[in-house]
Amino acid sequence: MTTLHTKDVTPLRRGFAGTVFTPADDRYDEARKVWNGQIDRHPAVIAQVAGTADVATALAFAREHGLPVSVRGGGHSYGGFSMCDDGVVIDLSALRSITVDPHTRTLRCGGGTTWAELDAAGQQEGLAVPGGTISDTGVGGLTLGGGVGWLTARHGLSVDNLISAEVVTADGTPQHVSADENADLFWALRGGGGNFGVVTQFEFRAHPVGPMVELGLFFWPLAQGPEALRFIRDILTTLPPTMGAMLVGLNAPPADFVPPEAHFAPGYALLIAGFEGSEQHAEVVAQVRRGLPAAFELVTPIPYVGLQQMLDEAAPRGLLAYEKGLYVEELSDEVLDVIAEYLPRKSSPLSITPMFLMREAYCGVPEDATAFGGTRTPKVAVNLAATTADPQEFEADREWVRAFWTALTPFASSASGYVNFMTEYDENRVRAAYGAEKYDRLALIKAKYDPGNVFHLGANIRPAVAV
Repeated sequence: MTTLHTKDVTPLRRGFAGTVFTPADDRYDEARKVWNGQIDRHPAVIAQVAGTADVATALAFAREHGLPVSVRGGGHSYGGFSMCDDGVVIDLSALRSITVDPHTRTLRCGGGTTWAELDAAGQQEGLAVPGGTISDTGVGGLTLGGGVGWLTARHGLSVDNLISAEVVTADGTPQHVSADENADLFWALRGGGGNFGVVTQFEFRAHPVGPMVELGLFFWPLAQGPEALRFIRDILTTLPPTMGAMLVGLNAPPADFVPPEAHFAPGYALLIAGFEGSEQHAEVVAQVRRGLPAAFELVTPIPYVGLQQMLDEAAPRGLLAYEKGLYVEELSDEVLDVIAEYLPRKSSPLSITPMFLMREAYCGVPEDATAFGGTRTPKVAVNLAATTADPQEFEADREWVRAFWTALTPFASSASGYVNFMTEYDENRVRAAYGAEKYDRLALIKAKYDPGNVFHLGANIRPAVAV
């Protein structure tokens, strides 16, 4: 572990408006915690920045001492790459201011904002930005990788709704990026991950959503696996174009609407969210009820912020976690057979397999409009996630995720999948996730803004080498 002398850190503290933590500070251990309890990294310095100038100061300090750099927004990634050993962590958690403009339907937020905070602020004006499905997730990490969630079919990805950003590049230069200013960097940020700089502010296009939306949750036990999965597949293929939906393999929660005998029982859930009023949603609910009776259901109006938070209990902070993901073009019989075979093999009741429909508005964006690592054709993003507090159970379910993923890869359109669903990265998988053309374009932009590959943790895009 790198140990900096007090005299080394004193100049950083002297010129810093935020807070600096080192291993000698009482709050250091708390400051280095991230969502995934498996991550136990020990930075030399955690620089909790108060603004753009602090980011530049922290980057200069890292350069001076030859230290690696990581950037922490929400600290929610499975790989925990927001925290590095023996380096400088640029912690954005104090940058959480939010501005909502109901006239232009735009939201601005600091780089440390969580989706729970952005959702709550937007809903004060009846607006929402397409985000994820776990509200504790940071806006920055999710957006820079793409941003898949309930509103994907209706309004696209988070990156499709990004209007501009404030970025500090590797040399400490603040940059305003948009379609009209530093357009190459703006393109790269929209899907290229944290490879290009530290984003201190995001500006999003927002949409009228809520405050109440319609939820339908239907659950079938493992014993009905093949039949239930095919029925769910058929419902999903006939959904109205703007409805949000997920197929999830999970254990039933011990909630009031769940019969006591079904508490913690493993099975398959169909979740559908309606944003066009109750009548359209009721038609789909009736279709489900006429088809294959569920073991239990929950059909109810729900606040939009409640919809955004409904899976939070499946992903509490501090548990051990691991994930892999891939894309399939469709939920074919072969894919469903693999799911029915492997879901019963998990050990932890918290391990979960959410599958997201990528359709409608997602497909209306040109392939090269953003750097997002996925074709704009209809598909399903499959996420396989092991989550538990028990180390032995974690080892078993990590191997379960790997075996499950391997079994699905023959049917995958991209075994690399969505970059936000990766715990482990290697250059070949990252290149495959973006495709050769996008990756090469990103590598050229990387060479322009970060030729030394300062921002290399996570799904790294190496700077192109001049020839």
